[in-house]
Amino acid sequence: MIREPWFWRSQSATARAIQTALSPLSAVYDLGQRARAAMTTPKRAPVPVICVGNATLGGVGKTPFAIALAILLKERSVKAHFLTRGYGGRLKGPIKVNPATHNFEDVGDEALLLARTAPTWVSANRPAGAELAAKDADMIIMDDGFQNPTIHKDCSILLMSKTAIGNKKIFPAGPMREPMSRAVARSTLRVIIANNDDETAASGDVHTAITRPVNAPTPQSVIAFCGIGAPEKFFRTLRGQSFEVAQTAAFADHHPYTSADITALRKLAQKNKAALITTEKDAVRLPPEFRDDILVLPITMEIKEPDRLADEVLKAISR
Repeated sequence: MIREPWFWRSQSATARAIQTALSPLSAVYDLGQRARAAMTTPKRAPVPVICVGNATLGGVGKTPFAIALAILLKERSVKAHFLTRGYGGRLKGPIKVNPATHNFEDVGDEALLLARTAPTWVSANRPAGAELAAKDADMIIMDDGFQNPTIHKDCSILLMSKTAIGNKKIFPAGPMREPMSRAVARSTLRVIIANNDDETAASGDVHTAITRPVNAPTPQSVIAFCGIGAPEKFFRTLRGQSFEVAQTAAFADHHPYTSADITALRKLAQKNKAALITTEKDAVRLPPEFRDDILVLPITMEIKEPDRLADEVLKAISR
């Protein structure tokens, strides 16, 4: 995936000129999305499907939220399987992820993280993947596919972040996959993804979830690097955990790290007398021979009022 263009988050005269120049392409992109949805009849899966998605390109927290939701439902004796496209992986599926034999080049980084929590299926053809997953699942959780019209969703959960919407323009002029108003209208539930307890949903019918570090390494001087949709969010989190961030390096989302990448980062760390640190999602994309030498900051998604969310999800899929 490409790095996020600077003009997505700027309102300078130059940025506005670029956005205006790209607006015809944005109109074509949006028309294509709507045409595909209008011409596609979504297929129903044998079991209910919950879709966790967003209206923007880049990271909002779909994977950690999907994991938190699966754990929450498991506490209610609901057996959920994950279904994902396997972005960045070569396998089109449908195939069940085996962390012992698959790597990120096979199934993508997100599928490997999901498989740590519940059975996970990779399938470019969502209905075909759902058919297989449904044989041993009470329900299916998709951590992507909010804009995919090929499969019927019994409950669509829209994740929203104030920092993700940028200039609010449709791609490629901005980071939006579709207008937020359209995404909200199509959603069953809405969740604000917050960075701290001060950021809460303004409306009672909107839920809140907070991204929190868990089992963090001891704060120290670090060179922070990542290849995720929202790199600055990771860097801010480190500073909030009292890490001294000497320098940062942001790679493209889902970047496949090479030995040359890590060697260069190691030299930078030695120069600054600092350790290297990255995200869980990036860690699975590191060359195996370097993984033991790099710190990882795990995160979890804390759902506020989890019982209310679980009740509303179960109510939605029972209709």
